[in-house]
Amino acid sequence: MPELKDVLEDVQREVKKFGDDVGTLKTSMEKDLKAVRDLAEKAGSDAAAGTQLKKDLENLSRGVEEKHSAIEKKVAEIMEKAQKEAEAIIAIEKKLGRPGAGGANSDEILKHATEFKRVAMARRGELKATTILKPEDINVDEYKSYQAAFGMALRREVNQLSPDEQKAMMVGSDPDGGYLVPTQTSSRIITKVYETSPLDELAYHENVSTDALEIAVDTDEAGAGWVGETESRPETSTTQVGVQRIPVHEIYAKPKATQPLLEDAGIDVEAWLAGKVGEKFARMRALAFISGNGIKKPRGILTYPAGSAGVRGTILQVPSGNATALTDNGLVTMTFSIKDKYLANANWLMKRGTVGAVMLFKDLNGQYMWRPGLEAGKPSMLLGYNVRRADDMPTVGAGTLPVAFGDFRAGYTVVDRLGIRTLRDPYSSKPFVEFYTRQRVGGDVVDFEAFALQVVGT
Repeated sequence: MPELKDVLEDVQREVKKFGDDVGTLKTSMEKDLKAVRDLAEKAGSDAAAGTQLKKDLENLSRGVEEKHSAIEKKVAEIMEKAQKEAEAIIAIEKKLGRPGAGGANSDEILKHATEFKRVAMARRGELKATTILKPEDINVDEYKSYQAAFGMALRREVNQLSPDEQKAMMVGSDPDGGYLVPTQTSSRIITKVYETSPLDELAYHENVSTDALEIAVDTDEAGAGWVGETESRPETSTTQVGVQRIPVHEIYAKPKATQPLLEDAGIDVEAWLAGKVGEKFARMRALAFISGNGIKKPRGILTYPAGSAGVRGTILQVPSGNATALTDNGLVTMTFSIKDKYLANANWLMKRGTVGAVMLFKDLNGQYMWRPGLEAGKPSMLLGYNVRRADDMPTVGAGTLPVAFGDFRAGYTVVDRLGIRTLRDPYSSKPFVEFYTRQRVGGDVVDFEAFALQVVGT
């Protein structure tokens, strides 16, 4: 901010000026002291000049005292001004750190603190459909204190923490046991999931505070007909609205470490926990969203029977045109198999080996159909649509479904039960400390027209 920069420059100028003044006064005092010594020597050799010498010494003494007083006054003025400037800087920093003030990291911290409070309220049954969390209702310092104390709670028992740390931990205590994981750590875990499972990233996410998500399904249409001017108007059929229920299932991990390892100050326990749990959650979630059977886990996109477009409970399967391999004609046909409204957000899903085979396909002009991404972080293109690698997709083989294409945000919904929580257990597996971390998640296809599958076959 310009104001902060000006304040700092003023302080620097005053400090420099003070330094210059002290240097000048010091030089002047050294001259005065030299003069006093010279007079003293003179007094020793000329007793007759004693009276005049006394007067000269008194004058010099008064001069030195006046200069000392000037220095002390100047120091007091500088210190008083520096104190005021420091208070002004602190006030500006507090203003910058206030929720919504637009500081460097204030928006990000406020976002994490708001999400954390929402999770905590949901776990305690305090979150309602009408609840609106405003920035002024969020205590950012409270969240920061909990985040700092959480790392220490992973290293030792809560009753071994300081009173301030124990008080901070109460903010995120779970009524069912354990503690809520701070949002940043939770985000690191979910980021690892995204890196492993593109479908998790591409799908639509819903956060719930119950054990399932219920979605209204409207696939019916109202009856209507043409009539003459004087003909009767009989009752027409009424649209029927159904309900699809997506339950949440529990996924857990229980990594462990020795107590001495946790007590080592050089070990970042939060990062270690995020890495271990993230790796485990990633593999399990990714596989479930692709091929999960819906029993104690989400249902995947490959588990529905083949059907025609528009029939709920079935997914269109487009033949590849070859009994054992993919073909360029099969991929082109696939892009025209779904409705236009889904193409704007369409993506390809296939595993790494399948991508290698598809890269060799050419069009009628002899040009490769594959277009590599030219910018960092940008996916490659196939027939004008992004290609996302999903290693949980099947390999190419007779009768397999190695390629999916469509709008997965419209077609698939992931249901996240609010919050990841962890329970520290130093008793069950001594001398190890176990970290029982769990999350509840569900997933299912909600729009069966939004994407299609390529089946290897004629």
